Amino acid sequence: MLHLNDLENKVNESQRHIRTLRRNQTHKVTAFGELVPNLLQVIERNHRRFRKPPIGPIGSHLALTHGDKWAVAVEHAIGKLFNSFIVTDHKDFLLLRSCAREANYHNLNIIIFDFSIPRFQIESQKLPHTNHPTTLSVIQSDSPTVLNVLVDQGHAERQVLVRDYEMGKAVAFDQRIQNLLEVYTLEGHRMFTRRSAQTTLPPNRKLRTRLCGSYDDQIKIYERETLQFQEQAQEIRGKKRSYEEQVQSLNDELKKAKKQCVAVEKQAMSKNLKLKDLKNSRAAEAVASSESNVDDIQHEISKLRTDINESEILREKIQEKFNEAEAKLNEYKAMFAELCELAKGDFNALEKATHELTQIEEDLSSADAVIPLFCLSHTSSTHELTQIEEDLSSADAEKRHYEKAMQERFHMRIESAKERLHGSENERKVKYDKASIICPESEIQALGGCGDTTSEQLQAHFKRLKVRHQQESQRHQESIDELRIIYEKKERKILKQQQTYKAFKEKLSAINTALEKRWSKFERNASLLKRLLTIQFNGHLRKKGVSGSIKVKMPQDASSSNVRDTRGLSGGERSFSTLCFALALHEMTEAPFRAMDEFDVFMDAVSRKISLETIVDFALVQGSQWIFITPHDISMVKDDERIKKQQMAAPRS
Repeated sequence: MLHLNDLENKVNESQRHIRTLRRNQTHKVTAFGELVPNLLQVIERNHRRFRKPPIGPIGSHLALTHGDKWAVAVEHAIGKLFNSFIVTDHKDFLLLRSCAREANYHNLNIIIFDFSIPRFQIESQKLPHTNHPTTLSVIQSDSPTVLNVLVDQGHAERQVLVRDYEMGKAVAFDQRIQNLLEVYTLEGHRMFTRRSAQTTLPPNRKLRTRLCGSYDDQIKIYERETLQFQEQAQEIRGKKRSYEEQVQSLNDELKKAKKQCVAVEKQAMSKNLKLKDLKNSRAAEAVASSESNVDDIQHEISKLRTDINESEILREKIQEKFNEAEAKLNEYKAMFAELCELAKGDFNALEKATHELTQIEEDLSSADAVIPLFCLSHTSSTHELTQIEEDLSSADAEKRHYEKAMQERFHMRIESAKERLHGSENERKVKYDKASIICPESEIQALGGCGDTTSEQLQAHFKRLKVRHQQESQRHQESIDELRIIYEKKERKILKQQQTYKAFKEKLSAINTALEKRWSKFERNASLLKRLLTIQFNGHLRKKGVSGSIKVKMPQDASSSNVRDTRGLSGGERSFSTLCFALALHEMTEAPFRAMDEFDVFMDAVSRKISLETIVDFALVQGSQWIFITPHDISMVKDDERIKKQQMAAPRS
């Protein structure tokens, strides 16, 4: 639901429209500006000086051919040309400009066009190929020059009018109609295509409809709207009064409730005081009854303390006896150690004496054995000589016997051993040939050979390999051929990865080279952008007659940055320099939408005027959509078809 203030604003706006329509009904040209009648009077006084009388405003020479249906669409399509004047040459242009200054009509749009040119005859192939009407087809004028100007300056023949928004989108964006410039709807939506960009602009809600067949009908429409808004406002006022009455009744009830709460709080406070007194009296009684119990407890405490003291004295006596016993124990231990040392010396002397006694007994026994041997030595020598001769004869017989046995037995064994050796050699050659088929000797030598390894060592090594083979066979169920195939696949995969790595390495080298080139270009562009920013910054500052400098520090140079504080400047200088810096940055960037908020704060009047002119001219040249927000007056901003001023109502207290 609309607020009461909004409804009142709408009522005031409708009444203002009604007053404007009545004034326009009295004098038609006032619809194109309050200063237009004064300008026409000045032109009338100087009409002899003109080569041909100027035509204008253009809107006063136009009319709709099919009623007021397309009034809003045509108003948006023609735009600022409604207020323009037409002259025939440059001399009349200067004269009309002086007349405008005399009438205080600034920023008058004047178009120079030859009045002698007849109305343009536009060929059908140059018109949009559509069944929808164009701006030129729904208007008429008593002057062919006005229509020619609309064709030449406003391209009215290429502006198509449609019924609603959806149809406008279809005509403007989907059908790709030739010679189509723009599409306007009945509500005033504007749609057009520029290259590949599709743009739709909303209607201007504050635009006055000046092409109307009947001012009375427009006045009646606004009067009905005003009456409707007033009825809604009256209804809201009635609801407001009822709500206020309800609020008043609720406030009364709240006051009564507050009074009741105060009374209840007083009662609660008195009851709390009574309860506190009762607790104090009960506590005093409890203290009196417990005094006797306190005496008994104190007596028991003193008795316990006496027992504790006696126990402490007894403990000290026991500790003293324990210390005495421990000292005696240490003394006995020292005496025992001394006795052990003395006994150890006696034991060593006893062992030494026993050993000497044993040695003497052995010497005596050996002396007794030597005496009988000496007596028998002579007889035994003769007997030994005879025995030696018999041994020699028996040894000679044994020699002959063993030579004969060796001839009969061992030579035959040697021959059989040689035969076995020869067979083993043949068997070795056969096994060598078989082993060479399985694994050539060259491969064994390539693997390091066997060296001085014995067959037992080889056998042990073979057993270890066999055990390892069994373990690996349990881990891998594949056969040796399958493992070889897997190995070959892995090898091919590794080779492929190596090739990929090599290719990536080459790409990385190329990327590093490109990076170095781009980095050099970046540094060069950064240097040029620094200079460009300084030049554009000074260009904006010169509009106020000052100059400045910007020292740009890139991130890699920030370690040695030296920044001058702008607080040394005045408020206006700081704001204007900040604005110039922002505009210099905007010139170096691209964006479809830009916005500035409170850009003219703390500026004096001269700086504000220069700032407003600078940013407006900059925005018009840039061509992108700008939004400027400021709490100050913007009436000094010049008028332009692309400039829209919106002033908000004063904030409510």
